[in-house]
Amino acid sequence: MSKPPDPESLDLLVRLAELGSLGQAAARLGISQPAASKRLATLEKRLGLALVDRSTRGSTLTESGQMVTEWAKRVLAELDVLLHGAEALRARRVAELSVAASMTVAEHLVPGWITELRRGNPGLYVGLQVTNSAAVAELARRGEVDLGFVESPSVPRGLRTRRVAEDRLAVVVAPGHPWAKRRRPVGPAELVGTPLVVRERGSGTRETLERAMERTGVGKVRALVELGSTTAVRGAVAAGSGPAVLSVLAVEADLADRRLVEVPVSGIDLRRQLRAVWPAGRALAPPAAALLAVATRASRPAR
Repeated sequence: MSKPPDPESLDLLVRLAELGSLGQAAARLGISQPAASKRLATLEKRLGLALVDRSTRGSTLTESGQMVTEWAKRVLAELDVLLHGAEALRARRVAELSVAASMTVAEHLVPGWITELRRGNPGLYVGLQVTNSAAVAELARRGEVDLGFVESPSVPRGLRTRRVAEDRLAVVVAPGHPWAKRRRPVGPAELVGTPLVVRERGSGTRETLERAMERTGVGKVRALVELGSTTAVRGAVAAGSGPAVLSVLAVEADLADRRLVEVPVSGIDLRRQLRAVWPAGRALAPPAAALLAVATRASRPAR
């Protein structure tokens, strides 16, 4: 047998057995009797068996035909299970959305995007993982999340990306730090020469800063201490540990309340794009596509 029989032919055989007439079986399936005869002949040829005795009084199953019909019923029942199971998985896919986001994006942008998304679909369940940009990209690349949001300037191969917002990093210090009252901007050389409170490697904020300093050609960032979250960095700076370079999204409230002070800089481009990422070659599921559309619409310019 060169190839297995198609489900339509098996269904025809089962209908014939139930109705006792090829014409009635054809009518039940919405095909002509000649088409049904051709389909049945093809099935017999494919299986190498005579399945039906044809006479002027009608069509009856042979002994082989009766056995094949029983097997066909089982095949069609399992196929029905497969189709219903696939439909259930599609429904589950529509009802669930798995997202990963880097910390700045997760804390300051994603909650608003999800709220907007759920206004149009209140029953949508969204699971959000918060980690650094490198981990988000890896989760997206492996297909473990439907959509990721990163703040790093580089994205690994195998991912598609789309800009969803713009951001800017700011040099911040505690109000009592000597830089807090200076009028002259801090330049690249002075920033490189000063140990900073920084995020861990893999952080998009850390990578953006290091790339920006590399472009100035003055050297690499010196770490005073490495911390695993933006909240920890903000706390260390506010306590007087030293300067840090953080997203203006993350320090907006601190600047307004004077817990932190932004230091002017010159000769350094600290702007960056915030991007959505997902596996290349894979279409976004409807909820992920809807969230991406919401994020893109809500895009706001850097301040």
